Amino acid sequence: MPAASCSTTIRVLPGEVVSRIAAGEVIERPAAVVKELVENSLDAGSRCITVDIKDGGVALIRVTDDGEGIKRADLYLAFERHATSKLKSDNDLTSIKTMGFRGEALPSIASISNVQVVTATRQEGIGAQLTLMGGVQQGIVDAPPVPGTKIEVSDLFYNQPARKKFLKSVPTEFSHISGVVQQAGLAWPSVHFRLTHNGHEILNYPAVASERDRILQVYRAAFLDKTIDLRGRMAGCTISGVMIDPVHARSSRIPQDVFVNHRPVRSAAVSHAVTDGYGSFLPKGHHPTYVLFLDIDPERIDVNVHPAKREIRFADQEAIHRFVRQSVRHAFSGVERKLVLGLSPSEAPPTAADTSAAVPAPSREVTSRVDGGLSENYGLGSQANNGAHSLFVQEATASYAASAKPAVIPFGQVLQTYLVAQVGQELQVVDQHTAHERVLFQRLWRAWMKREIVTQPLLIPEPIELTVAQRTLLQKHAGDLERLGLVIEPFGATAVLLRAVPVGIGPINGPLLVQDVLEDLAAWESASSLEALAQPILAALACKSAVQAGRSMALPEIERLVRDWVDEGLITTCPHGRRTAFRLSSDELDKLFGRVGWS
Repeated sequence: MPAASCSTTIRVLPGEVVSRIAAGEVIERPAAVVKELVENSLDAGSRCITVDIKDGGVALIRVTDDGEGIKRADLYLAFERHATSKLKSDNDLTSIKTMGFRGEALPSIASISNVQVVTATRQEGIGAQLTLMGGVQQGIVDAPPVPGTKIEVSDLFYNQPARKKFLKSVPTEFSHISGVVQQAGLAWPSVHFRLTHNGHEILNYPAVASERDRILQVYRAAFLDKTIDLRGRMAGCTISGVMIDPVHARSSRIPQDVFVNHRPVRSAAVSHAVTDGYGSFLPKGHHPTYVLFLDIDPERIDVNVHPAKREIRFADQEAIHRFVRQSVRHAFSGVERKLVLGLSPSEAPPTAADTSAAVPAPSREVTSRVDGGLSENYGLGSQANNGAHSLFVQEATASYAASAKPAVIPFGQVLQTYLVAQVGQELQVVDQHTAHERVLFQRLWRAWMKREIVTQPLLIPEPIELTVAQRTLLQKHAGDLERLGLVIEPFGATAVLLRAVPVGIGPINGPLLVQDVLEDLAAWESASSLEALAQPILAALACKSAVQAGRSMALPEIERLVRDWVDEGLITTCPHGRRTAFRLSSDELDKLFGRVGWS
């Protein structure tokens, strides 16, 4: 059969279908719309950006700015595919200085929603309003001459029911939106950001003079006070920001924020370099948290490698990795001079951290003394212990059969951390924190298994500042936490109130407890049973209320703690897997001192 008579199987897709496919790549969820619109506002030189959300962004997304606005003659073109004011030739792609550049965002958004734009420039005497229904332009009408741009996106995904069906709950979608605004706020401290949801103000970040001030607004003093300043410079690149003091490192990886030329990005190279820079300062099982800002020559990075611009590529990744690693190590040195490095490995002077042996990890135990008598719960210190490993382990059992009520004879305390006592015919050296943690956990666990956990209200409820995403997560599991004895309620726009804890635990560090609970809640979706959900929360409660290392204890207090630990079965690990005691039997003592075989 002649080729001309064959029907073709390859077809050019209609423009409407192309638009929806492109929208699927750029607009995954309402947060992606917010990200694109906020980036446009930033590129327009805005100093104040307000984001109003309704029903998680599906019903309405409104972004209002005071930027330079869109000229009336350009308004139609702004919604044409690949129309942009930010590129003039392909050469501009090698040195991108704006947040947006492809000309895809506005037409992609308009194709899957209804859009209304009201804009005015400072040069024109009257504003303009454009309405689009599913990407179809309805015409331009006059509007008030208020400089800036207001874009309303409503009925998102109304013509893509399959995409709309896969959206998460309203709180989840809004938490993603708040994350976008939070990241933009961190990247642009000189810009005022506001976020509202269903008419309620959620975030308000007034413009500040420094990155550190903005970090304080977003992550609060609870994070910032535990960080170390980081500064570094090399040819074509500078780095600044804060990173967690290793003493306060935790199992959580939040935050790990990296901004390159004001753009929030994910970079495996930078993340690895930071971890490598911490080296042996970082306790096993813990991760660095940080907020870092890199300012790099635009010609040395490629931001056009991801549809949503979440990733970038460095022209000299090895040099950037080395620079970030050495900047982190330099921050630990305590030297106030600036770090000056070159791009070439031969130009980079070795740092003390590069040439010296690995430094042992500093002790993570609290060493401040808590005075006063021991209460029923051993006069629990107010400071929380960060030494426990984060990985929850299988419950340990007694390593040997405990005799019925062995005698406990206390001898004293070593380094205000370890208790020495005779238990039956054995010498026991007991870690006061992990042993007490085990005792508290066993009591909580028995109460939980009987569903008899009783709460005790705090005399003064403790307010705790959180991010929007963290508060949303706590609210989602509030009922489950209450069954575990923790009563946590919303308090203001971004805070929660710790109102009650289980009966039987002493004074507790609320913020640290809530942070631990948040880390555990993140793993709840994959938990295999109800017990698997309860264990880490109860372990966190026990850990944060147990007597701390560094607390002096009298002999009666030592005897009581060791007795309680013995009564629980002399279990040799805490709920997180750390050792509780070291024992020497009478036979082992005889062998140690060569008394075996003596007459």
